[in-house]
Amino acid sequence: MKKNMGTIDKAIRILIAIVIGVLYFTNTISGIMAIILGILAIAFVLTSFMSFCPLYLPFGINTLKKKEK
Repeated sequence: MKKNMGTIDKAIRILIAIVIGVLYFTNTISGIMAIILGILAIAFVLTSFMSFCPLYLPFGINTLKKKEK
């Protein structure tokens, strides 16, 4: 897997995952919505740590700067 995520992209994904976690633990979201957003948050964290997003491939998106490669 070739890296295709830049630093800002990873930071935004981690921030969104944290917000979803806070919303869940404060009981702002619950039920099916909590499950769906929880899965999304886990996917965001995993893709951030791998610096690779499989959904970027078909669209040719690459947020990685030349220096980070």
